[in-house]
Amino acid sequence: MSPAARPDDPAAATSDPDQPSAPRPGRSGMSLGRVLGFPLRLRPSTLIFAALVTLAYGSVLARGPHAGATGYVVAFSFVVLLFVSVLLHELGHALTAKRCGIGVRGITLELLGGYTEMTRAAPTPGVDLLVSVAGPAVSLGLGVGASLTALALPDGGLVNELVLQLAVSNLIVAAFNSLPGLPLDGGRILAAVVWAVTGDRGRGVIIAGWTGRIVALATAVGALLLAQLGPTSPFGLAFALLVAMTLWHGAGRAIRAAQAQRQVGSLDLLSLARPLAPVPGAMSLADARQLLADSPDPSAVLAVVDDGDRVVAVVDDAAAAAVPAERLAFVTVAMVARDLAAIPALDAEDDAEQVLAAVRDNPAAQHLVTSGEDVLGVLRVADIARALESIRK
Repeated sequence: MSPAARPDDPAAATSDPDQPSAPRPGRSGMSLGRVLGFPLRLRPSTLIFAALVTLAYGSVLARGPHAGATGYVVAFSFVVLLFVSVLLHELGHALTAKRCGIGVRGITLELLGGYTEMTRAAPTPGVDLLVSVAGPAVSLGLGVGASLTALALPDGGLVNELVLQLAVSNLIVAAFNSLPGLPLDGGRILAAVVWAVTGDRGRGVIIAGWTGRIVALATAVGALLLAQLGPTSPFGLAFALLVAMTLWHGAGRAIRAAQAQRQVGSLDLLSLARPLAPVPGAMSLADARQLLADSPDPSAVLAVVDDGDRVVAVVDDAAAAAVPAERLAFVTVAMVARDLAAIPALDAEDDAEQVLAAVRDNPAAQHLVTSGEDVLGVLRVADIARALESIRK
């Protein structure tokens, strides 16, 4: 299984029904350098899984034509080729996303396959569909190519055994990943189709999430039935149930993320922006705070204006809070202010999703809210966090 991860979370501009920005999944794991320019990481659990597959599959081969250590060598080679196949699958997603103008943070290989982490959600259903189809298409191509190669090789050889297993595994990955349920690629395809038909991205994600739960239940029931009806190894049964649990968890996360996205979308984040309280830069911080306390809106943010009453800087909350009480009368507002050019800005026309994406990509404590060259106010990340927490509760 190799679902492609995307940011679908409200604060991630969010995907990843598959993920305010929580720790990004692609940031964990051991770095393996770069492949075609994309950072590649490996989860430690992947090594454990590789060892278990090698031992389980090797023991089966050792009882057949590849006796002794040869069976384990073939099994290990198969595992290596399988992870190369998963990497190629994810590169299909990554290269397609890059071609469509979507940034890629990296590719991570993990216990049950891998995922590609992208910087933002697809801008249109067509792009989402194209990126989602790319992975299974690569796996299908590998499976067909390996099948044709196996037919051309003499039967019974080690190479033929490896190529045949590679063909079967890639065809299974392509077919299983195309099932219409999140977090599988087929779920992304279904979500994109529903989005295109209804114009509602969230509805597509929720529908694909629920079908993902159906796929998870079907996987678990199928594995248990096979265990009852025929010889199924304990490892094979455990693996199938682990896949089912992973699908259920991913589908549920997608549903919750889409529901939260809808709630956040109804929140006018820019209404949380605090107005500016203009003061001359030479005014002491003590006098400015007193002036602010006596004003109609004490929650306003102190802003430095020049002789033409144009805002040129905004008081930095952390710098102002660090000034000792006995020094407030001697520290000017300009001394604890930041120039406008040094503060990230948000456009007043941005919607909630765009604001959250901008804050995620540039997690500063405060952002300017602008309209053209005019500064309308300051949006504090702490205010956004409180609003999101209120929605969550």
